[in-house]
Amino acid sequence: MKIKQLILTTLGIFTISGMFAQANILNAKIPEEIGVKTEEQLLLDNDEPLEYGYVDDRDRLYSKMTWEKVVLDERVNFPLYYPVDTNNIGPDRRSLFHVLWKAVKSGDIPKVYSDSYFSQERTFEELSSSMQKIDTLDIGYDQFNADGYVDPEYITKRDIEAYDIKAYLIKGLWYFDKRQGEMKYRLIGIGPAAPDINFIDSDDETNNEPVPLFWVFYPEVRGILHEAKAFNDKNSAMPISFDHILNSRRFNGYMYKEENVYGDREVKDYVKQNALMQLIESDRIKEKIRNFEQDMWNY
Repeated sequence: MKIKQLILTTLGIFTISGMFAQANILNAKIPEEIGVKTEEQLLLDNDEPLEYGYVDDRDRLYSKMTWEKVVLDERVNFPLYYPVDTNNIGPDRRSLFHVLWKAVKSGDIPKVYSDSYFSQERTFEELSSSMQKIDTLDIGYDQFNADGYVDPEYITKRDIEAYDIKAYLIKGLWYFDKRQGEMKYRLIGIGPAAPDINFIDSDDETNNEPVPLFWVFYPEVRGILHEAKAFNDKNSAMPISFDHILNSRRFNGYMYKEENVYGDREVKDYVKQNALMQLIESDRIKEKIRNFEQDMWNY
């Protein structure tokens, strides 16, 4: 009897979740009704991100702050990157950068920061200037020298778009919960990284190194990322929220920094000009954290 109840409950959850994958698509009479929830769906729409449980500082037997780089060239990280072109796709499909940047512009994310320690807040005006480059063509300079003005057609504007994002930088805390008796992870901050806007189209690889555009405090944006859905390649009726992807660590990244006595220096600062050894050092940091949990149960 318990097995039957469990099966019925599971089917009910999947049915309700599937209703919101692309609302009303099977009942729409006109294209404008696609994505518009019915009154019944709105009554059932009490979906909220899973709340974090309270963790007392005394319950953290061990903790280690780490910074990871999630490179978007890797296939497993594609759900965070695509779609980059929104002209030929529905409004329900957006990349993680589109979701974050739209929320910043609309004010839904009230605070963004210039560093992962959240010590320096950036204004929208400051952020906008680093997201756009305005340049003048050579013919525009010639016109200015001759006539004293420049036609708008000779002024170019270049904005950072979703396809320019090369990686995401993620700050998180690994900690051992002595009440639960297991190692856990809590995501603290996230920042999209792209080449500097002044060198974004340059062929010089040195200047094309991705730098964080801004940082957001992750618990503050969970509600926004929960409502935004990423593409599920295995079942389009069950899209996955960005909050679920990030909290369940359904991505691949390497640790480029850990908190340390040297002012939280990065791996590249003490393992120089050797990409292979830097990856090995990143794996060593992971193993050090993973081995702590294993060592807890050795007698």
